[in-house]
Amino acid sequence: MAPKSFLLACLLAFTVQIFFSLSVSSLASLLSISKESSSMKGLTKLGEGCVNHPEDVSVVGLLKVTEEGVEAIVPHAGFTNDVIAASDGTLYFTVASTKYTPTDFYKDMAEGKPYGQLRKYDPKLKETTVLHEGFYFANGIALSKNEDFVVVCESWKFRCRRYWLKGDRAGILDAFIENLPGGPDNINLAPDGSFWIGLIKMNQTGVRAIQKCREKWELLDAYPGLISLLLPMGSDAGARVVKVDGNDGKIIRDFNDPDATYISFVTSAAEFDGNLYLASLQSNFIGILPLDGPEPQLATI
Repeated sequence: MAPKSFLLACLLAFTVQIFFSLSVSSLASLLSISKESSSMKGLTKLGEGCVNHPEDVSVVGLLKVTEEGVEAIVPHAGFTNDVIAASDGTLYFTVASTKYTPTDFYKDMAEGKPYGQLRKYDPKLKETTVLHEGFYFANGIALSKNEDFVVVCESWKFRCRRYWLKGDRAGILDAFIENLPGGPDNINLAPDGSFWIGLIKMNQTGVRAIQKCREKWELLDAYPGLISLLLPMGSDAGARVVKVDGNDGKIIRDFNDPDATYISFVTSAAEFDGNLYLASLQSNFIGILPLDGPEPQLATI
């Protein structure tokens, strides 16, 4: 273990790197909010007090729940994160990390290595196959409207990639959307074929800095509070969701609550019947935002 004075120096240098080495333009891009970003004013609370920290879907192994009980259909799958079912019953799911457990997710972030996987479960053969690996914390997954590709969220890379299931590009992994204004968490298909993505508001510069730091484990052991600087998860953590085009990944709608005035730390957004339903790890309700009618008020810092 390095001496405390050395660790303190490293911490100071790390803090300076995060907060003071940014160019004016990059700092502005981190702190500013798009003029096209809408606030979450008008949000109502569904089932307040009846739910506790709803995230989206939580899976340990992969479970099938029926009237007869609960069956583990993919036991020992590791840090399984999200799952989507195709019309033929095939399940596509993500493994966030093959090295770390949910409790140690922050270690996966700090190491910054691609331990995530995309897997497929065939219910007829009762077999699981790895379709692709090398994802940087494979978080949410969504199936396209035509079921010809899946989109996989990579939280630590602030991007989503697309894995083709059918056609001439079957088996190919390509870029879908890069440089998102937050770490993508869960992703859900919208009725029009676009996608809604819940964004985790991380300090992108800080995340990249800790991943490059040689003394990262000593620093995290000595100063565990560093994680909250990189990834705020409290009740005051801002919330943001975006809607992206189903073809090119371009952001076409943006809701932002930077000060957690209405809801905090949104991890999932699903559209149904003209409303957007928001789940949050820091709330005891499901947020509802109306999508029809007048344009919502613009967000402000």
